[in-house]
Amino acid sequence: MSGVLVLNAGYEPLHRVSLQHAVRMLHRRVAVVEEAVAGKRFGQYPLPAVLRLVRYVHMRWRHRTGAPPWSRAGVLRRDDHVCAYCGTRGAATVDHVMPRSRTADPNTWLNTVACCGRCNNRKRDRTPDEAGMRLRYAPRVPSHAELLDL
Repeated sequence: MSGVLVLNAGYEPLHRVSLQHAVRMLHRRVAVVEEAVAGKRFGQYPLPAVLRLVRYVHMRWRHRTGAPPWSRAGVLRRDDHVCAYCGTRGAATVDHVMPRSRTADPNTWLNTVACCGRCNNRKRDRTPDEAGMRLRYAPRVPSHAELLDL
């Protein structure tokens, strides 16, 4: 993973930020370095690997009980960029199990899977059964924590 991990004041992981954003946080004194890269500096600051916020930030979204909102990046993260049809790593597209032209609400967690370009082109505007393709795993609704980029 790239970037600097940001922890809440209570040491719960929140998200990742770029190195430039991390240095701005240090300069504004809203965070302190919890872990640094040994022997490396960024100006007057040690090169941070992990920052901790000085004040606790209440994250209401973490306590939601419903499903997270659907997103293309979320589908790829949920499926770990593994193609649902051939199992190759590095899937960069999202396939609709039931084609978009045949459903009223195509972008749902249960209708989308990560897919490689080759399999997506082969399946086209058909269901997996019509295309003679088998899903290696069933699509599911992920948790909020699962979609965090940590």
